[in-house]
Amino acid sequence: MAEREVTESGAADQAGRLSVVATATASIHVVPLAGEIDHATGDALRQALAFPDAPCTRVVADMRQVTFMDSSGINILITSHHALAQAGGWLRLAGPTAPVMRTISIVGLDTVIGCHDTLAQALNA
Repeated sequence: MAEREVTESGAADQAGRLSVVATATASIHVVPLAGEIDHATGDALRQALAFPDAPCTRVVADMRQVTFMDSSGINILITSHHALAQAGGWLRLAGPTAPVMRTISIVGLDTVIGCHDTLAQALNA
C-alpha cells in the first residue's frame, strides 16, 4: 500500500487548510480529506486525486472531515470523475458532511458522482 500526505502550505491544522493523506491498494485509491476545499486549497485536492505513484482508476474521496467546499472543489471532482470514467474507473464520495452535501445537492453533483454515507459503503458499492 502506497501512502503520501499532501497538505496545502503544510499546515493542515490551521483554519482554512486542506489535509490529505492518500492511500492506494492495487485496486482502490482512498483519499481522506479534512478541512476546507476552495480556490486556495484546490491544488492539494487535484494532486491527491491524481496520485501518480499508483495509477488507480477507482477512487474514493473520504469527505467526513471536510467542513466547506465551494465551486472550485466541485469542478475538481467533476474533472476527476470524467478522467477516471474515461479510463474505465470511477470516483465515489464517502460521508460528506451536511454543509458539503448541501452544496453537492444544490449543483446536482450527487446525480453524477456516487455519494455514500460511509467509507465502507463507498468501497463496496
